[in-house]
Amino acid sequence: MDKTLNPSQQRAVAHLSGPMQVLAGPGSGKTTVIINRIRHLVTVHNIPASSILVVTFSKAAAREMKTRFLEKGDSYARQVTFGTFHSIFFGILKHAYGLRGDQILREDQRREFLKQLIGKYVPDLLDDKDFQEDIAREISLVKGNGIAPEDYHSAGCPDQAFQNIFSGYVKRCRQERLLDFDDMLLYCHDLLRQREDIRQGWQQRFPYVLVDEFQDINTIQYQTIRMLAGYGDNLFIVGDDDQSIYRFRGARPELMLGFTKDYPQAKQTLLDVNYRCSGRILSASQNMISHNKRRFAKKITTPNPDGSPIRIREFDDPRQQSLYILKEIQEWEKGGGDLRQTAVLFRTRQEAGLLAELLVEYQVPFYMRDRLPNLYDHWIARDLLAYIRLAQGQAMSRTDFLRVMNRPNRYISREAVYEKEVHMETLRIFYEDREWMWDRIDELEGHLKRIQSMAPYAAVNYIRHAIGYEGYLKEYAQIRGLDPQDLKETADRIWESARGFKDLSQWKVHMDDYTKRLKEQAARMEQKPQGVTLSTLHSVKGLEYDKVWILNVNEGTIPYKKARLEAEIEEERRLFYVGMTRARKELVLCHVRRQFEKEMERSQFLDEL
Repeated sequence: MDKTLNPSQQRAVAHLSGPMQVLAGPGSGKTTVIINRIRHLVTVHNIPASSILVVTFSKAAAREMKTRFLEKGDSYARQVTFGTFHSIFFGILKHAYGLRGDQILREDQRREFLKQLIGKYVPDLLDDKDFQEDIAREISLVKGNGIAPEDYHSAGCPDQAFQNIFSGYVKRCRQERLLDFDDMLLYCHDLLRQREDIRQGWQQRFPYVLVDEFQDINTIQYQTIRMLAGYGDNLFIVGDDDQSIYRFRGARPELMLGFTKDYPQAKQTLLDVNYRCSGRILSASQNMISHNKRRFAKKITTPNPDGSPIRIREFDDPRQQSLYILKEIQEWEKGGGDLRQTAVLFRTRQEAGLLAELLVEYQVPFYMRDRLPNLYDHWIARDLLAYIRLAQGQAMSRTDFLRVMNRPNRYISREAVYEKEVHMETLRIFYEDREWMWDRIDELEGHLKRIQSMAPYAAVNYIRHAIGYEGYLKEYAQIRGLDPQDLKETADRIWESARGFKDLSQWKVHMDDYTKRLKEQAARMEQKPQGVTLSTLHSVKGLEYDKVWILNVNEGTIPYKKARLEAEIEEERRLFYVGMTRARKELVLCHVRRQFEKEMERSQFLDEL
């Protein structure tokens, strides 16, 4: 056995048969344990390498683990099977039914299917790109946890509409003889449950099953893996319940917490040495996560020095916060630091916009781990810009006018807008027998005249509050079952971005340049990371950096405002824990006093450090 392994790692590696649960904290060498256990099984216990299955959650993780294993140069290495849940389960289905790769639903096909169904059942939401992502995630959640659609309450649309979209989507996939990722899990689960001969065949093929990142498993995945490992129950799971952060995708951390109930004979060990973080970062993160009640209690140590104190910085507003981080990044680079060893983390993608714009302006290279949504492409931005463009002249674009004529509702009919250019006089003629409509047309015309001479910042404010667009957003949120504060926040970001521009043309130059840089950044996402990393807390799990900044550690952001139940607050605490433990040497936690002219509180998590 490798003499460099610590005692807890050695216990995990030496385990031979039966179920075992390995609790692996951040930076504790879990991949090293998995690789060494495979070698131990083959070289010490003469287990055939071809009978070992290693399951991960992502292609990247499977590829990295296989590469590290192959680097050992053992002759048997290529006989071990590494794969994601989806690839392994599809392989089983392929063997049973002769399925082909072109029968897997492509992302563009999925979007088109959902777009058509949304247009049919909730046409008012067709323009909302976020809704399409939300509905796709909810469909996956329902499938992955075996929930009956009629028992599921959608967060984004009426329940009946969700059920119609769900059933329409399933029906369309079957008609086209296509499987999405969740179907692979469901069909494989049903196949193994119903066909004992096939189940036993695969159990004998892979009598040793190892699962990485077990805290992220969902119900269907767990039940299927249990069937696969039924031959001797040689199920070796590795994970950290404190890093379970994907409940919104269907992950069930309680499955890991209840593993020893399902397998009373299971052995358990804790990888209790963190080789990544400094002493201060480890101690503070452990203090904070210990406030969670539903978790395995752990005492983790590190051989690393205490290092620099964690810095908690308060700023007047997000702009001051972003300017400070920009300056620190520049100083890091001037001092000879490698920008690839730095990361700025945030709770939601939208929070990166301000800093990304500054990095673009000051030509600081950065790498986005998430596709940053273009604020100016949001439907609210398109509405506000349509209003400002309409105010520019007498002849108004039909496209712009149709977009906002009833936002808020003025009861203007599409039949009244039949020419490429819209004129107020033409509208009055159309409604000549309805004088009450003239008042609405006159009022709209008066509003547009006032906007005409305003700078964009003032115009956006006027549209929202004087014209009544804010009221429209509240009505829209009610229809969709959304939190109106989310839409208000998007409008606030657009309003804030308009600050400092004298007119629409100047603002548009900025928007076009930023849009161009975002497209360039999106193209670079497939390439090797260059510059400082910008990432959501969800997307940075598994990575590490010398220096980390976390933005907006405020109540309502971290923890997120939608987290109200204790289980939800605990997941938010785990998410912050993941962010903190990405840092090897330096950690800066930032919070603001106010945002969008609203007072903000620092996060409760800062008091728990």
